Amino acid sequence: MEAGKETDESDDVEGLRLVRAFLLLSPDRRAEVIAFAEELARAHADAKEGEGTPAR
Repeated sequence: MEAGKETDESDDVEGLRLVRAFLLLSPDRRAEVIAFAEELARAHADAKEGEGTPAR
């Protein structure tokens, strides 16, 4: 088996574990996780926008 393919399969397995863990959470906890992920995504997007502006 190629090393790249093995890594892809390992990533797939880890992704499935995360999805399963998420689905096992209570609805309240799921909402918390979604809110946290959205906050991280916004912070990441804001940081990317900041990279393109020159410093004064």
